[in-house]
Amino acid sequence: MHELAPGFRECRDPRTGERYLEVPTAGKLLNDFPMFNKGTAFTQEERDTLGLHGLLPPRIVTMQQQIERVLDNYAAKTTDLERYIHLMSLLDRNETLFYRILLDRLEQLLPIVYMPTVGLACQRFGHIYRRNRGLYFTPEDAGRVDEILGNWPFQEIQVVVVTDGQRILGLGDLGAGGMGISIGKGILYAAGAGIHPARILPVCLDVGTDNASLLSDPLYLGKPRPRVRGRKYDDLVEAFIAGVQRRWPSALIQFEDFGIENAFRLLDGHRTRACCFNDDIQGTGAVARAGIRAALKKTDGRWEDQRAFIVGAGSAGIGIARALKGVPLWIFDSKGLLTTDRPEMREFQRPFARTEPGGGLLDTARRVHPTILIGVSGRPGMFTRELIESMAGSHPIVFPLSNPTSKTECTPQQAMEWTNGRAMVATGSPFPGTPQCNNMYVFPGVGLGAVVSGARRITDGMFETAADTLVSMSPEDGLFPPLRDIRRIARRIALSVARNAMASGLVPHADDVDLDAKIAARMWDPQYLPYRPANIDRS
Repeated sequence: MHELAPGFRECRDPRTGERYLEVPTAGKLLNDFPMFNKGTAFTQEERDTLGLHGLLPPRIVTMQQQIERVLDNYAAKTTDLERYIHLMSLLDRNETLFYRILLDRLEQLLPIVYMPTVGLACQRFGHIYRRNRGLYFTPEDAGRVDEILGNWPFQEIQVVVVTDGQRILGLGDLGAGGMGISIGKGILYAAGAGIHPARILPVCLDVGTDNASLLSDPLYLGKPRPRVRGRKYDDLVEAFIAGVQRRWPSALIQFEDFGIENAFRLLDGHRTRACCFNDDIQGTGAVARAGIRAALKKTDGRWEDQRAFIVGAGSAGIGIARALKGVPLWIFDSKGLLTTDRPEMREFQRPFARTEPGGGLLDTARRVHPTILIGVSGRPGMFTRELIESMAGSHPIVFPLSNPTSKTECTPQQAMEWTNGRAMVATGSPFPGTPQCNNMYVFPGVGLGAVVSGARRITDGMFETAADTLVSMSPEDGLFPPLRDIRRIARRIALSVARNAMASGLVPHADDVDLDAKIAARMWDPQYLPYRPANIDRS
């Protein structure tokens, strides 16, 4: 018996083996509870026993009929933002139906519920807000963290996705609108890894914003003040992490879209004390590593023969650099090549600084002739014909990974044209017919493996084994398996991560067969269960 919310228990009938949901409420309260609402699909028996008779249209429909109605309305929407609002409104009414539709049409709907549309949704967050789906903390709440966590209605949180909204995708500081990213990543955990949405908590640390347009927007939902820094900021983060550890000691904390001045220091400062990771750093690094290894596997290239240029020296760029162990790296920011004589360099960039003289991107490329070109700069058009033509190798690897689509360094068509069709290309944003180097391939499986194994720490080795597992699943005709197979991918990665945790001494050893069965049993399938009443509250 598994409790999902106070009084809501997923049970199994000891006589028949049938799974069912025991519910403690009835009538309109149940119908208005999106996590467990079935809408017009409630059976006649459920309507009679749960006080729903007369509250719903008389005809009882199947989930498939409900899906057809949702898709019929979806088809009438004319913009991606309208499609996003339509799907989020469904999530606010009937979560099971939302996840069934998303999982069955993942490749079609992922660009709507996440990148690139989620970026626009974050920009417009205060204007399209309908219903809360997470917790907010301000610096003034540092002494009330336990109280606020206690306000959340669900009991057994396994994954916490937290942002401070400072660096949302390639769009910059969106303040409290960053909650859309935490919600979006939570959706991907539920869809990709099968972690029940009742066990996922989206969080926004509202520490202000330096975005002048938001501060002057009367519909902005965060506190309208400049971004808080220093001691007050750190006190809030420390109080939040400590509060999560007290309330849910085994929960995984995922840092998402923190600014460069905080991303590395928070990760490196907490990774040995909490079960946490930063997807922008470690997830991006792992999926880029997997894409490059898959490209080399297709072309018989050797890892040790590569020379990589990374354009962008922030969270993603340095995260990728950390993941490309053994490959000579040249990293560029807006000032040119990172070199050891730069006085203003950040500490996490120093291990990758070159001792050679600095220079511009094209001049250095003509001298070095890289075999790998990765863009995480957020600056469209950075990859020019001259730059790509300077690359070496029979099959140059070109990964323009900035997102959303408007920020990509070059289009896949340009990369292919400028290499006469020889390039191995993957992008960060979706482009038709081009492999997408999408973090969703990695982080749901890492999270699931950590949750199921009970790992109290997330290590770089877990991301390396996740990347290697993803490479082993790459198809003959592409770099990444299709995203429609995400549940199978997440399950394989979860098993490899759990094995890594055991090999590292982080958790006790377990039999592979038992562990795989345990992982499979934890993966929630969005289907309606029969409902049975518990102690009904009809108030």
